[in-house]
Amino acid sequence: MLFKKALRRDLVNLAGVVFATLFVIMLTTSLIRLLGRAAGGRVDTGSVLPLIAFNAINVLPVLLVLTVYVAVLMSLTRAFRDSEMVIWFASGQSLAAWIRPVMGFAAPVALLVALLAFFAAPWANRQASEYQQRFAQREDISQVSAGRFRESVSANRVFFVEELDEAHTEVRNVFVTQREGERITVVVSRSGRIENERDGTRYLVLEDGRRYDGTQGRPDFRLMQFERYGLRLEPRSPSLADARAKVKSTLELLAERTPRNLGELLWRISLPVSALLMALLAIPLSAMNPRVGRSINLLMALLAYVIYSNLTSVLQASVAEGRLSFRIGVWALHAAVLALAAFLFWRRMTLPRFTLRRLVLRR
Repeated sequence: MLFKKALRRDLVNLAGVVFATLFVIMLTTSLIRLLGRAAGGRVDTGSVLPLIAFNAINVLPVLLVLTVYVAVLMSLTRAFRDSEMVIWFASGQSLAAWIRPVMGFAAPVALLVALLAFFAAPWANRQASEYQQRFAQREDISQVSAGRFRESVSANRVFFVEELDEAHTEVRNVFVTQREGERITVVVSRSGRIENERDGTRYLVLEDGRRYDGTQGRPDFRLMQFERYGLRLEPRSPSLADARAKVKSTLELLAERTPRNLGELLWRISLPVSALLMALLAIPLSAMNPRVGRSINLLMALLAYVIYSNLTSVLQASVAEGRLSFRIGVWALHAAVLALAAFLFWRRMTLPRFTLRRLVLRR
């Protein structure tokens, strides 16, 4: 009982440290990536923090699975290194006796992973998709930022604005180039503003500027000065709903059993199952010889997690592409990992006894 209480305390403490470290790393990488996209005009600057929050919710199940695995592995490895397991084995207990306390620690985390994977993560992906679609549906001038070139919706017009007010309604020192076949039009203006018509059409009205008309490959351009010049802003066509499987709820995946939906469903099911299996697999992988060191065990444990995670992704892709049946992919890999854990338990518990028996017979 004393060992089990100490194990639970170590697992909780280590899990808190590991999760905090992984979460900070995830937040840092997400912030750097989204700030880079915002600087490039692909993401609205006001949506950076919400997108980071939604991405954190989406990644939480994987972080929790890795947290359970690392916490169990490090806690039991420390017990072997400090020879605490010698006392445990001398009292008549085997390595399998650790299964119950470890599963007692991993089961609530697996339940939390299931709730996040089945309900919270799809909602977060759907919200992030809506944020990005709303930004993509803004008009040409709404996507213009001061001091940067921006291409229009139809890809035939390029805007450059030196100054832009906070309401995105007035601009200063505007440069616009437009191409229609071989015909090129360049418009330069000192100022401009956005005007709304009764029918909902929006125009960028430029004032006190010049227009140059010419043909590609010919050096001569026709110059025209103007006091007012209107450019019709092209609104984004209404985008279709995001059809990706990861933004759909679990009930929608069950109702529409297409290959892609089944592949996503397999991924969500594998997350809580992997939390339990990786915690179980960490018990025999933590067994080590204090004289040898723990580097080999940690490398093997890391390799086991990487292979397991990659094979899960491969199975998901195979089911999504229709190359593998969902009924086989949903359990085959987990059964193989469970068989591997059982083999490692058998090897860790029988090999020392076999070696001791040989030594006795030799004497």
